[in-house]
Amino acid sequence: MEKYASSSDGQKIHYKETGTGDTALILVHGWLGNAEWWENQKEYFKNKYRIVQMDLAGHGKSDKSRKNWSSEQYAEDIKAVASQIDSKDIILVGHSMSGAYVLEAALKIPNLKSVILVDTIKNLDETFPMEQVEELLFVHYRNDFKNAVENILPQFLFVEKTPETVKERVQKEFLQNTGEMAIELLIPLYKTDFRKAASQIKVPVRAINSDASPTNADANRQYLQDFDYVNISDVGHYPMLEKPQEFNILLENILEQTN
Repeated sequence: MEKYASSSDGQKIHYKETGTGDTALILVHGWLGNAEWWENQKEYFKNKYRIVQMDLAGHGKSDKSRKNWSSEQYAEDIKAVASQIDSKDIILVGHSMSGAYVLEAALKIPNLKSVILVDTIKNLDETFPMEQVEELLFVHYRNDFKNAVENILPQFLFVEKTPETVKERVQKEFLQNTGEMAIELLIPLYKTDFRKAASQIKVPVRAINSDASPTNADANRQYLQDFDYVNISDVGHYPMLEKPQEFNILLENILEQTN
């Protein structure tokens, strides 16, 4: 069922709800993504959990007129949806940039059971100065976003075995945005130190990460009280799209172990 919640700044946040159960999985897409990225997970888990697929502001069917793009406002988007659904317990699942935002949102949701990260926050001590991000990414988004999406970003997002259908889908959806909007939506990620939020989280935090880049569990455990992860091989940055069956089994195992 298609629904909307109102974020704290009045932006209408789109989400859809499927399935039954006392526990809700709130699935939050990454940068320039949308609720549809989680369709395979909806079908797999809907008979056991309430599945909530949401669009952050600026994405999918949610409002795109926000003036103050910040990590806190993204967290407020997640909180708005969590507050509106009728579930006894909530599990947040955040992919890519939204991994950081579900950590912030975790502090705003009283009935939270756990947080699950998807190919994100592999090292909480790793930082990217804005000057570096500007030089490596943002300048290319401003100059020629289409070229950046087709020729620069693939080296960071895909691996040799990433299905062509996934590459084409992601790139097509990225190109529905302008380069300037893409920067606006992403810049909060680099302006916030999420270690403060991480150190306050009491619930288990688990991750499903591509092995295309390493996870520094020791660094993360300096901040997260209960952190662990599993790797999924031969995928790029979108394991839930690239290997949905294997991803679902890994997610199911984590849910059984932590809840």
